[in-house]
Amino acid sequence: MPDSFLLSSPSMLLTLAFALTLIAGMVLKFWLSARQIRHVAQHRAEVPEAFSRTVSLSAHQKSADYTIAKVRFGLFELVLGSLVLLLWTLFGGLSTLNLALLGWLGGGMGQQMALLAGFVLISGFIDLPLTLYQTFVIEERFGFNRMTFKLWLIDLIKSSLLGVIIGLPIATLILWLMGAAGNRWWLWAWGVWMGFNLLVLLIYPTFIAPLFNKFSPVEDETLKARVTALMQRCGFAAKGLFVMDGSRRSAHANAYFTGFGAAKRVVFYDTLLAKLSAGEVDAVLAHELGHFKHKHLVKRIVSMFALSLLGFALLGWLATQLWFYHGLGVQPNLNAPNDALALLLFMLTVPVFSFFIAPVFTWFSRKHEFQADAYAVAQTSGQDLGTALLKLYEDNASTLTPDPVYVKFHYSHPPASERLARMRV
Repeated sequence: MPDSFLLSSPSMLLTLAFALTLIAGMVLKFWLSARQIRHVAQHRAEVPEAFSRTVSLSAHQKSADYTIAKVRFGLFELVLGSLVLLLWTLFGGLSTLNLALLGWLGGGMGQQMALLAGFVLISGFIDLPLTLYQTFVIEERFGFNRMTFKLWLIDLIKSSLLGVIIGLPIATLILWLMGAAGNRWWLWAWGVWMGFNLLVLLIYPTFIAPLFNKFSPVEDETLKARVTALMQRCGFAAKGLFVMDGSRRSAHANAYFTGFGAAKRVVFYDTLLAKLSAGEVDAVLAHELGHFKHKHLVKRIVSMFALSLLGFALLGWLATQLWFYHGLGVQPNLNAPNDALALLLFMLTVPVFSFFIAPVFTWFSRKHEFQADAYAVAQTSGQDLGTALLKLYEDNASTLTPDPVYVKFHYSHPPASERLARMRV
């Protein structure tokens, strides 16, 4: 740990606050995970009464085992992630990398970009074994993985190249603004970041997603007629109806809207169409239309705009404070820009503090799901939506008996029991 991190009282306070918050977050996450594991295990032996006629005991137990396996693996990820975070910050990893690149490249944009790239590469290599284990051990064990190692490697190469092609220009522009746009650089950077996100929403459906999956127009004329009629009844226009070859990678099923403005399109997983009846497909689509009707996407974009503006403003202030660097174990550059350092430290530390307000965001998300369910019931058959949801929960091995407290922190969608109770199915 660099000696200079204790230079001032603010830096010591930040060190203490960061360490205590990290520990408190770990303790809370372990407690929540223990509750989830215990609650799911206690209800594993018997299907809940409300689902006893529709869900088999074997499917219920598979969901319980899958949930427990994922939560236990999540605990390992938590410990490793916290250790890596400490190594990057208080134990001087980021500072060491920065000083090494500074000595090699000198100050300037090249050194700053190298610091970002070095951080991303090292973090990526640390995450690789976790991703492999998640895909080829856990998902494989429960019969969900359909991805070959070759396909996984191709996806990795494609996503890495996309990261360079898309991420490099935006990172360069933001770093340039930090150095050239004066004290209000964060406002310009926020505008660039928001414009970039909106651009991605526009180009993702037609240029990015097809790099990873095949999207074919819906050929079933009956399905096409039903879906078109439903969308017209709901006042929704889409650029097209597509089937995605999700079965190449996973047995999980889903349907979603993607894109923004004129680029909106409806996408069905091929696995979903294979498992749901025509009425159930209508109900699932009506649920997604409910999000559109209630303007949930617009509300989320506005929320993202507001939160990111606050984030950039906070970063704009913190980047000028020496105690921000010292308190997080980093020796700032004296004769070179610290913009890349500030960006990385901010991205590393914000999740530590923001986890404690996670229930606020998950509550809003669950509220939106209830609203979309209510809209779907009004437009189609509540019985169809209920049976479709049960099939999707079973297909994705989502437990029917989650711990209520764990749900408040981690669930963006309500548990099946709550959704069906609201629909009175």
